[in-house]
Amino acid sequence: MTDALEDVKARIDETVKAHDVVLFMKGNKTMPQCGFSSRVAGVLNYMGVDYTDINVLADADVRQGIKDYSDWPTIPQLYVKGEFVGGCDIITEMALSAELDTLFDDNGVTYDKDAADKIREANA
Repeated sequence: MTDALEDVKARIDETVKAHDVVLFMKGNKTMPQCGFSSRVAGVLNYMGVDYTDINVLADADVRQGIKDYSDWPTIPQLYVKGEFVGGCDIITEMALSAELDTLFDDNGVTYDKDAADKIREANA
């Protein structure tokens, strides 16, 4: 691997380990630039989760690097406590099944339980 790739991987590793919740996405939490990123950011925003957003469109190295880092081909990608959780479909399913609540509870991530319940009620 080249030094540039190693550097990107190290920066990504540092980021996911330095923050409890990180979302690598297209755009940012206030202005997502793709539907999948918008859906995941919307879930996290609605649930009141404090998370770090990384705009992969701002850095082509990070855009490719995060795919290599996780061995996952698509964006967005959610990390909780340094662990890769999944992309849009997985996060959506986890929100609807309350697995996301459990993940946050188990990892001490603060979120609005009532908002999480409302997501499920609206999609029941």
